This record gives sequence, C-alpha cells and structure tokens, in this order.
Amino acid sequence: MTKAVKPAAGEARHYIRIKEQILADITEGKLQPGDRVSSESELVAAFGVSRMTANRALRELMFEGVLKRSAGIGTFVSPKHLDVDLLQIRNIADEILERGHKHKAAVVKADLMKADANVADALELTLGVEVMHSLIVHMENDQPIQVEERYVNPLVAPDYLSTDFRSMTPHEYLTKVAPITAFEHIVQAVKPDTTIRKYLGLKNDHPCLRVFRRTWSGEAVVTCALLYYPGAQYRLEARSTKGPSKPVAILGEKQ
Repeated sequence: MTKAVKPAAGEARHYIRIKEQILADITEGKLQPGDRVSSESELVAAFGVSRMTANRALRELMFEGVLKRSAGIGTFVSPKHLDVDLLQIRNIADEILERGHKHKAAVVKADLMKADANVADALELTLGVEVMHSLIVHMENDQPIQVEERYVNPLVAPDYLSTDFRSMTPHEYLTKVAPITAFEHIVQAVKPDTTIRKYLGLKNDHPCLRVFRRTWSGEAVVTCALLYYPGAQYRLEARSTKGPSKPVAILGEKQ
C-alpha cells in the first residue's frame, strides 16, 4: 500500500501529490510491474483527500500508461514496455546502457553459409554464394531481450566473422566499415519457433515481434537481419519530426 507523505507548504494539488508518491514508489522499486497499487478508498484514507481526487490521480496514471486497471480486481503497475524506433537504427548496447543496465551478448553461431533464394535476394547476391551468418542473443541485466539472426555481404565486410561480438555488437562493427546510407524495416507479429522461444525464455503461447532489417552503404546491400523481441515487453514507435511531442493514449488499449 502506498504510504502518504506529509505535504510541504504550498505543495501542488492533492492529486499531483498522490501521482508523485506512486511514481516514486515505482522508481524506488517499492512497486514492481504487476503489483497492485492502493485502491481509491485506501488513497482517500492515506492522503486525506476526496474519492474524486484519488480517482483523478489513478486515471491520469492509467492514461499515461503507468497503471493498468482490471475490472473487479484492482489497479496494477503496468508491464514495462521498451521502445523500438523504426525511423532510426541504434546500437542495442547503447540503448541498454542509457537505461542504466548492463548489456551482454551470447554468440550462438558465427559461420559461413551458402545463400538460399531468400538470403541471396535480400543481399542482392547470386544464389548459392557464401555469405556470413551470425546468431546472437542480446541480454539486459542477464535477461534475454533480443535474438539477432544476421546475414552479411562478404564483399562489403570481409572481416565480419573475425569480430568479437561479446565486446562489439554487429551493428557497431558494420557501421564503422560500411556507414549506413539507407535502411528498410518490416515488422511482423509472429509465433516464434522452438529455437527463438528457448533463447528468449518465452512460453509456448507467447508471441514475439520480428523486425526484418536491411541496410545499404552506397549502392551495396551490407546486411539483412531478423530481430526477435518478446512481444509483451516491446512496442514499436515511429514519429515524424513535426509530430506532437506530448504522448497520447493509444486507441484500442484498455484504460
């Protein structure tokens, strides 16, 4: 249960005080994703406010995506969603470090393979030519958050397989040897196969997001990759530079 703090003189309106306390409890780890937060009645008693004030605080936090209400059960801290920006390509290790967490990569495969029709078409190479292939699991604080299966054009990045991907991500290496001039993203919600489920630690009925990414450097296709994310933990975002800066409620999401 959220405990009230004594308001300072001239403090903001009561509903803001309630919001700030709940947010502080989440930030400090007192409330974790999935935990039930205080009910309106409990907030009324703890903060000495009206039910309308308590309701407003909870409603605004639900609108902002911080809380989620289950009818007849209660109000809970929403699962944390990590954003994947479709309008730019960033190094996953940098994203994790910016969240104050530790990145680690487990290299499952790093080998040469003959390009099948799909890979040859994606890399704009001849069918059957040897290409470089890697399968890497990226972890955040030792929890798997992305499986990256990548195919690389050996004419553009001949030393790809010599790279230590535990200390340098494929993205970091490839952008150094072949700066990106264009890219393509195709997103699908898919039911992962046994291998992807195992590496992401997903249950049989859990979906995942799959991002197909292809990058160019000049006229040459450098790489194509399949990036798998746990579907319940990620959301995809894209916004034009002239779009609104204030987040809005997402249509179709229960408040």
